[in-house]
Amino acid sequence: MTDSHAIQPSALDQLPDRDPEETAEWQASLDAVTKAAGPHRAAYLMRRTLERAEGNGIALPKLLETDYVNTIPTAAEPGVPGDEAIERRITAWNRWNAAAMVTRGSKYGVGGHIATFASAAWLYETGFNHFFKGKEADGSGDQLYIQGHASPGIYARAFLDGRLNESQLDNFRRESGGNGLPSYPHPRRLPWLWEFPTVSMGLGPLSAIYQARFNRYLTSRGIKDVSDSHVWAFLGDGEMDEPESTAALALASREGLDNLTFVINCNLQRLDGPVRANFKIVQELEAQFRGAGWNVVKSLWGSAWDELFRLDTTGALVRRLREVPDAQVQTYQTRDAAYIRQDFFGKDPALVEMAKLLSDDKIVECFHLSRGGHESRKVYAAYKAAVEFKGAPTVILAQTVKGFTLGEGFASKNANHQMKKLSVDEFKQMRDLLELPIRDSDFVDGVVPYGHPGADSAEVRYLQERRATLGGPAPARRTHALAPLPAAADKTFAAFDKGSGSQNVATTMAFVRLIKDLVRDKQTGRRWVPIVPDEARTFGMESLFPSLGIYSPKGQTYEPVDRDQLMYYKEAKDGQILNEGITEAGSMADFIAASTAYSTHGEAMIPFYIFYSMFGWQRTADQMWQLGDQLGRGFLVGATAGRTTLTGEGLQHADGHSPVIAATNPAALTYDPAFAYEVAAIVKDGLRRMYGEAAPGEDQNVFYYLTVYNEPMPQPAKPAVAGVDEGIVKGLYRFNTAESAGLSPVANAPRVQLLGSGTAIHWALQAQRLLTEEWGVAADVWSATSWSELRRDALEADAALLRGEERLPYVRQALQGAEGPVLAVSDYMRQVPDQIAQWVEQDYSSLGADGFGISDTREAARRHFGVDAESVVVAALAQLARRGEVKATAVKEARERYGL
Repeated sequence: MTDSHAIQPSALDQLPDRDPEETAEWQASLDAVTKAAGPHRAAYLMRRTLERAEGNGIALPKLLETDYVNTIPTAAEPGVPGDEAIERRITAWNRWNAAAMVTRGSKYGVGGHIATFASAAWLYETGFNHFFKGKEADGSGDQLYIQGHASPGIYARAFLDGRLNESQLDNFRRESGGNGLPSYPHPRRLPWLWEFPTVSMGLGPLSAIYQARFNRYLTSRGIKDVSDSHVWAFLGDGEMDEPESTAALALASREGLDNLTFVINCNLQRLDGPVRANFKIVQELEAQFRGAGWNVVKSLWGSAWDELFRLDTTGALVRRLREVPDAQVQTYQTRDAAYIRQDFFGKDPALVEMAKLLSDDKIVECFHLSRGGHESRKVYAAYKAAVEFKGAPTVILAQTVKGFTLGEGFASKNANHQMKKLSVDEFKQMRDLLELPIRDSDFVDGVVPYGHPGADSAEVRYLQERRATLGGPAPARRTHALAPLPAAADKTFAAFDKGSGSQNVATTMAFVRLIKDLVRDKQTGRRWVPIVPDEARTFGMESLFPSLGIYSPKGQTYEPVDRDQLMYYKEAKDGQILNEGITEAGSMADFIAASTAYSTHGEAMIPFYIFYSMFGWQRTADQMWQLGDQLGRGFLVGATAGRTTLTGEGLQHADGHSPVIAATNPAALTYDPAFAYEVAAIVKDGLRRMYGEAAPGEDQNVFYYLTVYNEPMPQPAKPAVAGVDEGIVKGLYRFNTAESAGLSPVANAPRVQLLGSGTAIHWALQAQRLLTEEWGVAADVWSATSWSELRRDALEADAALLRGEERLPYVRQALQGAEGPVLAVSDYMRQVPDQIAQWVEQDYSSLGADGFGISDTREAARRHFGVDAESVVVAALAQLARRGEVKATAVKEARERYGL
């Protein structure tokens, strides 16, 4: 049977052996050691030899797994500066108050998690006391991605240092009164404390990598030197199952992000049971991270194990630790010494002899309590090694016990993630274990008290002094008083008002041309962050390559194959474009880091992320919510949008639904512009609102989603009538009437209002002509730039009405007095235009591209979905026939004439 951990053959094995005799001598030496000292000693020597080779820079396959022991031996651990006794008392208070907060809230049925922080308390406390830099120095500090389920412990610490009070703790998970605390890290709900929303598991580690990368980007481009900032991501071992958790490990290694540390709390449990019941998650993660090029530090065993390792002269203990599956380790944490003697030590004669030297208390201490993640000295050594390591990111694998110090009813139980409270007796046991000065009489009517040593106590003074030394409170989010960015020259946007004449231009191309002009702006151009997932040429952005450069920490170490061409592929250390390769998730993580730089670093950046619209919201909508949660600002651009515009690509590329998904996000302003001048007007207003002088009552913490198309069409001039710019921004304006279009309908002709968005407006304009010339119907055409903004405004008007305020929705104002029925059409499913149906006073109906996409020509696809000009005509006639304004036979005649 093949050993799965054996070193695989490499290219070197194919070379001729220039000294077979020397090779034979090495092999004979290995054979001799194996015979004399056994295979385990031989394996030990081979591992040490491989480690020495790696340390000397000799190119060999990496050793992906090491023994199941601490990376840093006890003898090599540095001393912990400061007062460890006080730090133990601080940690004890935090443990107590975290558990009390959740237990007290349990009577309201709002839930909460106790066991996660109980396992990770020292992982956080060591960082807060010695490593995590605050923001009061340069405004950036370190970026902390806190594990979502550990939030009670962070609140408990903020209570201890005076940033929260008892009333706020008592309103954990009860926010509606205005004095509550959100369940998990959430910048929109507690913006002075939380920077990063992390409870959607997998997004924290992905975002942390791209945040560390964006920090390097800001420094390399000369925007701000944030080289002192370190990114810390606190994760659970179960969380690493999420594909996003490990999606960008190679990027972090490839770019040498030694400003990044992952701390994975390996308590061996996920939400319902063991993470790797029959395997070892620590070893699996070590191999995965080492294989990706990370520095790995394991902190598995506490100091109680030192005696056991000293007694292990044969390696039997290390071998046994490596072979015991995680679920059995979890079982040992709940069983007595007799069971452990039999099941763990009884498997090997050498271990049987070792166990004879150990007392029952010693065995219980080791297997129940002593873990590397529960001792400040072990954690400090791991953190110090991480921040001092250069050239690669570091992952710390810290082994802990889930529910540690909460008593036998919690520790290592499969159900502890769902357990929301402790009994009074369990709290008293916890108090005694933690040696806290809380009296029995403090439990009034069975309610567990909060504990605090006093604002002037040694613990609080120590905590605050340590934070002052490290640069202020943490975690913390800062709202910087940034001056509005100067507006780009009006001529940049006005250039699109005159239209394209006889030239056909797609709105994707119009957007890219606008960006080309904006990035040249002398005052704000350098703040644009173009992000694209490998399809820049598809979107016509290759002209930006030589002028802006593609960001690479190595610059360009090769001569590009297209160097002799005008638009050659240029990489640079100070490049402005983030060309991410085929990763929508990575691109969104880029966008989130850039869009929140105004808060994280006090630097306003303007990201735009352009992507196939089908693969944006559909694939990474969870990150769009993360973006909204984190109060990000910028422009998302769904290019080659629509269900029928991307000829021949079929259902997998046909987007008929991204505006539906986007409309569910309260922070997203979704626009479907039809013309180039609309694109310019929307971007101009977006820059004003997010980065300039926002109007009173406007929320700056929004982001824009624009859908643009790859269908070249004539771009008309902006109509020279009042209210067009307002209508573009608010979502609807009349583009023309039958009369202004030069169609000359007969007097008193039946009239219909055609509302179209995006590329659909062109079908509406064709239908307008057909209705007049062939059916004697006058049609006015409206451009609906944003169905969702019309709906948002209408919902706000409804809410105002409930408050006794009279306000007419804008869509009703705009259509007031418009004759005839309203027919809306878009290149998306009917849900998109139907968002406004209940606020339209006229008879309302819609057409859309519902169902799966198909591969065919644009014309055939539009006929298939019933949204082409002829289908619009038939639908309009049907509306008028129901009103008695045209003969019913006209509908049948039109269907037959157009072959519908």
